[in-house]
Amino acid sequence: MNIISFPGLGIGPMTIYNSVKIFGFSIHWYGIIIATGIILAYLFAVREGKKRGVTQDTLIDVILCGLPSAIVCARIYYVAFEWEQYRNNLWDVFKIWEGGIAIYGGVIGAVLATWIYCRVKKISFANVADLGGFGFPIGQAIGRWGNFVNAEAYGEATTLPWRMEIAHLGYGVHPTFLYESLWNIGVFLFLLWYRKKQKFEGEIFLLYLTAYGLGRFWIEGLRTDSLWIGPMRVSQLVALLCFVVGGALIIYFRKKKKKETHAL
Repeated sequence: MNIISFPGLGIGPMTIYNSVKIFGFSIHWYGIIIATGIILAYLFAVREGKKRGVTQDTLIDVILCGLPSAIVCARIYYVAFEWEQYRNNLWDVFKIWEGGIAIYGGVIGAVLATWIYCRVKKISFANVADLGGFGFPIGQAIGRWGNFVNAEAYGEATTLPWRMEIAHLGYGVHPTFLYESLWNIGVFLFLLWYRKKQKFEGEIFLLYLTAYGLGRFWIEGLRTDSLWIGPMRVSQLVALLCFVVGGALIIYFRKKKKKETHAL
């Protein structure tokens, strides 16, 4: 249970429970919220996939392959950068229910599994990845509210009007979960508008990487729970890499497509 308020906005205090009991079983809201995000992302992908020649069966297969891979890689990513915490308690590595996953690891795992699946089935990975470019921001926009329920992934102290106060902290902090949720909604809406201007397969996914990387670089700088490698925040480095590489690949493939069009 957490007590959260937004005093500058006149909201709260609210008592937020981490779980709900259903038929005697305790189910964490975090899992329910994440599952909701995945379902909505899937439903949109089915609708968009019909326009792109990707069947519903293919999308189900991709989820069945990608979801376990995403969870495992999200955990590996987190543990790798928090190894000191686990090196003497190896069994704790498997206690994923206690928290400790990283979104970038999840994205890497999902993309890798999807790439392997597409290679095996001999279908266009770039085309399927574009659907992921729409799905990821939907899932992330909703999933970040799981951080709100758990009163985690918040930012540094602030006195801004929209500050979030968590009772056990005793002061206001940046609601970075909200920043990222809103950023992802913006990314999704931009991609939705841009899709009619798409020049090559895979461009939507690359735009997602570029736009998400830009926002995450800024938001990560405000957080207090970052993974570190030396003096650098890991997620900021990865975000910068996504922004630079994604942007460079978009420029490269657009130029390539333009040359091919002129050649015809």
